[in-house]
Amino acid sequence: MTTAQEIELINKLKARDHSAFEHVVRSHTKHIFRASLGLGFSEEEADDLTQSVWDAFFKAVENFSGNSSIRTFLFGILYNKAHELRRQKSRLEPKEDIDAVVDSYFDSSGKWIMAHVPVQPDRFFESCETLDIISKCLELLPLKQRMAFLLKEVEEEVTETICNAMSVSASNLGVLLFRARNQLR
Repeated sequence: MTTAQEIELINKLKARDHSAFEHVVRSHTKHIFRASLGLGFSEEEADDLTQSVWDAFFKAVENFSGNSSIRTFLFGILYNKAHELRRQKSRLEPKEDIDAVVDSYFDSSGKWIMAHVPVQPDRFFESCETLDIISKCLELLPLKQRMAFLLKEVEEEVTETICNAMSVSASNLGVLLFRARNQLR
């Protein structure tokens, strides 16, 4: 969309034009949902998160200045809502004792328990669970690193859009991406 078209769309949204809202929802819901899944949320949580983003967007659209694209604005809302949801979930989840977790990987003689033996590289790539493992690895990344990585590598967003959505500088984004890639290795 050209800048003039986007400004016109923003004005229609501010005027509560039903067709403008429908256009924006149809254009962006799939991307928001996929990004939510990419952040490690279940389908149900991603659906709730997507709905939460739209709810916040409809409430905030009157204050939208148009300094960024609608997509950037939506991903900024997604980032904040994902952060809120993570905080809520962390309050509800019991914390595991790290010593107990490590001890569960070994038997009394100090040998690996077969369920926890590291996977051989050749078997790893043949496994049908590779995608699941990658998702679990992504879940281990801090939220900002995960969001930066997913927006850049999965959603293929441009740097400026990601920086605006996450309220970070381009150099800070570079650091987040570098750290995410290193942790995923």
